[in-house]
Amino acid sequence: MSRHAEPGPRPGRVLITEDELRGRVSALGEQIGRDYEKLTPILVGVLQGAFLFMADLVRAIPIHLMTDFIGLSSYGAGTTSSGVVRLVSDLSLPIDGRDVLIVEDIVDTGHTLGYLKRNLESRRPKSLKVCVLLDKIERREIEMELDYIGFTIPHVYVVGYGFDHGGLYRNLRQVHALEPS
Repeated sequence: MSRHAEPGPRPGRVLITEDELRGRVSALGEQIGRDYEKLTPILVGVLQGAFLFMADLVRAIPIHLMTDFIGLSSYGAGTTSSGVVRLVSDLSLPIDGRDVLIVEDIVDTGHTLGYLKRNLESRRPKSLKVCVLLDKIERREIEMELDYIGFTIPHVYVVGYGFDHGGLYRNLRQVHALEPS
């Protein structure tokens, strides 16, 4: 198999190891299982970044649940948010009267998650909570409550474990800081 060098930024130092990810996702799954013990929540994964986290998370939750996905975009191919959130693909399930848990990969400024929460709240769920793998709290511009947090990280652009740069690096097993080219 031939490997071609990709131009531009590359994965750098490891911020979160595969073992740390596995352990924290397992703990989040157990906590969510206790909190939703007598319920059947709908977990809504935010595409594309959260799909790996959500796959591992649903396997760690020991209760009945349903899944759906929603696609949002605010980054394009860059490393900073455009500030404009677009709905790329919508849910396939109705959520009115249901317990909904948003599964997001990262919260940075809060604009994307703020948009998503407003959008889903308008659909009248019974409850709406948020589970996020990475929280960049120092970048927050919009105050919001996060119900389940995997890790708090500094202000660095990350790749791996679902996080990408221009579509690359999602398949890395660890979370890396993106190093400039």
